[in-house]
Formats: sequence, structure tokens, C-alpha cells
Amino acid sequence: MQYATLRLESRPEGVLVATLNRPEVANAFDTRAALDLIALFESLRPDGPHRCIVVTGAGDRAFCAGADLKERSGFSDSEWHAQHESFERMFRSVLDCPLPVIAAVNGAAYAGGLELVLCCDFAYASRAARFALTEVSLGIMPGGGGTQTLPRAVGERRAKELILASRPFTAEEALAWGVVNRLCEPGRVVDETIEVATRIAGNAPLSVRAAKRAIAAGLQTDLRSGLALEIEAYDKLVGTEDRREGINAFNEKRKPIFRGR
Repeated sequence: MQYATLRLESRPEGVLVATLNRPEVANAFDTRAALDLIALFESLRPDGPHRCIVVTGAGDRAFCAGADLKERSGFSDSEWHAQHESFERMFRSVLDCPLPVIAAVNGAAYAGGLELVLCCDFAYASRAARFALTEVSLGIMPGGGGTQTLPRAVGERRAKELILASRPFTAEEALAWGVVNRLCEPGRVVDETIEVATRIAGNAPLSVRAAKRAIAAGLQTDLRSGLALEIEAYDKLVGTEDRREGINAFNEKRKPIFRGR
């Protein structure tokens, strides 16, 4: 599919690279960009050709600067609400994606850009990247999940400092606080993210999706209930072709060929 604000690249290993392609405005998302992301992520199916998604930004200056405030200039209250409903659906479509989604943060990730990173399963970042949730300095507040996803990543007290003070933070701080998993040299973040995405895509897709669901659901409940969720998911994998292929390949000392069955 073709999108006005996204550049897509399908890798033969089952990795899809989705690049936010509005570098002239630091890859900020306007209504069209939100609708493009919704269309992409709501089209992704477990039985489709892709097994892992990488999200990045065009250029080396910005991952995403958040909402395009120039488009919002002059909006009435009702127009603002209507547009934001699209933004809400956009973030949910990433958060609810059944496939693993990894952010390759190539530059600044501010406001909704950082919220997009936090909706992904995890992120790698350039050492030159910078982060912030700046909404309260504009008379609004995070509305793409930031008040919920950031505390889950960095803890309540750190999140309050960052959000209430609109405090930017560095890539090194993002790594130390758990916002990103790895720092890469400038120009290397997309390649290194694709490397781990390819590794994920090479694993049993039913197992990867089941583990992703179990982690997400288990974190919303107590440990005993989470363990029960894990075993329920585990038991469903025992009868799959991929489970038999994985064990046979291990014993035969060869690379398994997983078919998602």
C-alpha cells in the first residue's frame, strides 16, 4: 500500500520498516499522518507476510516532533477534539498491534513523538536523540498515553518530574531510566534495530505473539494471575507445528523453518 506520509520497506526476512516521512516538519504528524499510521497498523495481521515492525523517522534530525501545531492553528474546540480522536486511535493501533513493534529513534522524540516510542514494545536510540513530553508548557497535557506509559517505563516520581516540568532528557538518561534499550552511534540506529527485528522475525511467530500478549496482560495483574496467563498461553503452543519443528531442528542441529502453524 502507498501512504502520503509513510515510506515502507519490506525486508525479505519478514521485517517491515515504516518511516515517518515528513522531514520538513521534523516528522510531526498532522491528520493525514495519523490516518496513514492507523491504516497501516490496523491492516497488519498475524497471518500476513510481516513478523516484526520497525518504526523510525526520515532524516537524522528528528524521529517525530509530535503533533503538527501549524495545522492546529485556528482550530475551534470541536475541530481540536475531532482531530485528537484520530490521534488517540493512532496510538491505540500501535499499542494493540499483535506483531512486535520496535522504535528506531534517530533524533528528537518530543511530545506525541515520545508517546509513539512508548507505545512500541521497546526502542533503540541514536546517542544524538533527545526526548521530552512538553505538553503542559502549551496549555494542554499528554494525550497519547504519556501519563500512563511513561510512569510504567521510568516510575511514578521520575515521570512526574519529566511531565510537570516539561523537562527534556538525553539519550543517556533515556537508557538509564528504561525508555530505550540500547544506544547506537548516529547513523547506525536503524540498522541495529533491523538486526534485532530480524532475529525476532526468525523466531516462531505464534510463540513471539503469545509471549508479547502474556507480558502485557500479566503486568496488569498480580503475580499468581500472571503465571496462570502464562501457562494458558504456553499450553496452546504445545500442539503447534512450529513447536514440533523447533524441537526437531534443535535435535537435528539445523535452523528451524517456522510457518506460524
